[in-house]
Amino acid sequence: MNLKEEILKLKEELDVTLVAHFYQRDEVFELADITGDSLELAKRAKETDSKYIVFCGVGFMGESVKVLDPEKIVLMPKIACCAMARMIDEGYYEENLQKINEAGISNDDILPITYINSSAAVKARVGEMGGMVCTSSNAYKIIEKGLKSGKKIFFVPDRCLGQNFAKSLNLKSAVVGDGTDLNEADIICYNGFCSVHQLFTVEDIEFYREKYEDILIAVHPECDPAICDAADFVGSTSQLIKYITELPIEQKVAVGTEYNMVNRLREKNTYILSSTKPECPTMNETTLEDVYNTLKSIKDGKISEECEIKVSEDVAKWARVALERMFEV
Repeated sequence: MNLKEEILKLKEELDVTLVAHFYQRDEVFELADITGDSLELAKRAKETDSKYIVFCGVGFMGESVKVLDPEKIVLMPKIACCAMARMIDEGYYEENLQKINEAGISNDDILPITYINSSAAVKARVGEMGGMVCTSSNAYKIIEKGLKSGKKIFFVPDRCLGQNFAKSLNLKSAVVGDGTDLNEADIICYNGFCSVHQLFTVEDIEFYREKYEDILIAVHPECDPAICDAADFVGSTSQLIKYITELPIEQKVAVGTEYNMVNRLREKNTYILSSTKPECPTMNETTLEDVYNTLKSIKDGKISEECEIKVSEDVAKWARVALERMFEV
């Protein structure tokens, strides 16, 4: 019996739901009970009756499930860490607040908003300061809600997402530490980014436009603002999937986001907007063997502490507050 068959057999025997993000390897993705983007997975995993959630993704995603439903046992075959999420922790968050304060802006004049690609600890700090979580699909609504407070938005950790949404809302943005004027900005961005989405260039877009006269360019808002400005469509993972799969099959489209997802979208006339393979290294760490070993550990009653997601009660409390404020909007 091969690994795939063993995994399917164990899934039938155990009180478990297997969850996989869109960016996972094909062989892992196709075995999942629930697939989606990060927030969708957290919400749907919370709604299941399963005692165990086996989450194939990166660390902050597993934490979100645990924060929303502390009673569930959340296991990750590989606790890979999103590179963007690693760019900020509580220490870096406080350092940036201090720099903002040194520019003459007090904490009372700041409303923090964190992209869901951040640790539970960062979400908790944002929650304590009255802020909210957002995703790439709901950031417009969250930022608009935040601006009603009359405060400046401190957006963490993805500067590109913050800059792109500021531009789309006709707002001014600045990035902490890059010399831009924080006092002039409506949205102050932390200087983080997604390494995968930084691979796409304006030259890539020009190449495809010259090669195919009628091609469309669709990109994720984690791309640099220059890329988003030159694209025909900018949207979150789920929005990109909807946009691209609804195009006529004869319509050519070049897509600027993670390779595995794009590769599964359509059989033809879909191109990767890069000369290199934009594959997220951490999302691709999880293998079939990792999934099998995790399921086998549940069956044998020998769950490794290294693969179980745990969040302290205080962190979970405030991270949940930040998430729930987003759900209210």
